[in-house]
Amino acid sequence: MSYPDSENSTALLIVVIVLSFIIASSLNVYPLSPSMATLRPMIMIMVLIYWLLFQPRYVGIFTAFTIGLITDLLMDTHLGQQAFAAVVVALVIKITSIYVRQLNTISAWLIASLGLIVFQLNLWMLQMFIQNTFIAKSALSLMMSIISWPLVLLALRKFAR
Repeated sequence: MSYPDSENSTALLIVVIVLSFIIASSLNVYPLSPSMATLRPMIMIMVLIYWLLFQPRYVGIFTAFTIGLITDLLMDTHLGQQAFAAVVVALVIKITSIYVRQLNTISAWLIASLGLIVFQLNLWMLQMFIQNTFIAKSALSLMMSIISWPLVLLALRKFAR
């Protein structure tokens, strides 16, 4: 027997998840000056990591792949690069969250930082193998993403429960 309130809250949560990805994608492609664009955090992946940590029932590997493909299209990268990196991050998050007993702010930040580092390392390796290029400036984006993770946590925390 299902309860109407739980169905409504599940539908509302899915709407919130979809809206958060839409907002993140628009922030991801918002035009900035070239000097500021290097400091842009990886918002789409940060939101993906948040939902992987706090709503693993609704956001998983398939969602990570889909978000990665959408990010590939939005960022005009080779199709599949960000998707592959997002799937690897989803696997890392799923595996590390098994070993974390209590997910508090600090442990979520550490796991998110690990996920962001894995994402960026995967992108660097793929770019080296596929394009024979290395974009060192993306390390600034990685650092900004790690530093600004608590903002994503604060913005989305009220919807995770």
